[in-house]
Amino acid sequence: MTLAILVLRLVVGILAFPIYLLNLLGMWNWICKMWFPYFLSRFTVTYNEQMASKKKELFSNLQEFAGPSGKLSLLELGCGTGANFKFYPPGCRVTCVDPNPSFEKFLFKSVSENRQLQFERFVVAAGENMSQVADGSVDVVVCTLVLCSVKNQEKILREVCRVLRPGGAFYFMEHVADERSTWNYFWQQVLDPTWFLLFDGCNLTRESWKTLEQASFSKLKLQHIQAPLSWVLVRPHIYGYAVK
Repeated sequence: MTLAILVLRLVVGILAFPIYLLNLLGMWNWICKMWFPYFLSRFTVTYNEQMASKKKELFSNLQEFAGPSGKLSLLELGCGTGANFKFYPPGCRVTCVDPNPSFEKFLFKSVSENRQLQFERFVVAAGENMSQVADGSVDVVVCTLVLCSVKNQEKILREVCRVLRPGGAFYFMEHVADERSTWNYFWQQVLDPTWFLLFDGCNLTRESWKTLEQASFSKLKLQHIQAPLSWVLVRPHIYGYAVK
C-alpha cells in the first residue's frame, strides 16, 4: 500500500510539474497568496450552502458566552472572506485575524453585507502570534477550515487560550483525515503533497481532533461527521467548541 501511494504521488507530481517548478523557483507562494482569496470567495458560497445546517447548529449558543455588557466580543482566526459573518448574533463585536492581506477586500465586502455586526478591525497576523490581541480580551474565538493549514496547531491553541477570557469558548469546524481503513484516506495520502501546494498549505491528512483533545481546555464538545460536501476528500469533518 505504501509503495502504491508513493507511485501515485509521483504520477500526480508529474502532472502538476508546473506548480512544483514555480515553487522551486520561489514564485508559487506569491501566486498562491494572490489567487487563493478569489478561489475561496467562490468555494465558501458553496460550502455555506451545503453546511448551513451544521453552521447554524454550531453557532446557535454563541450568545451564551457574552460578557457582562451583553455584547459578544468575538475574534475570528483565519477569517478569510468573512463567510461566517451571517451566522453571528446581531450586535456581535468582531475582530478578524488572517496572515494573508489579500483577503481584505473580500472581507470588507462581507462586512458591508452584514451590518448587524459591529466590525472592529482586521489584523494581518499568523494565528501562532496574535500579539496585537490582548490577553483575556475576547469572549469567543472562531476557527473554521484553518487548522488544516496552520504551521503549528499546538501554538495556535495556546494563543487561543491566551486571548480568551476565563470561561470563554473556542468554536471550530475543520476537515480532517478520514478513517485509516478507508479508500478516501488512501487518496488523501496520495494527493496530500500536491494539495498542500495548490491550496495554500492545506493538509488533507491532519488528525486535528488529537491536538484539541490535548489542549488545556476545561471542557471539549467535539463531533465527527461526514459532511454533505461535493468534494469527497474533505467530507471527514470535526466540529464543536471548547471552553477555557
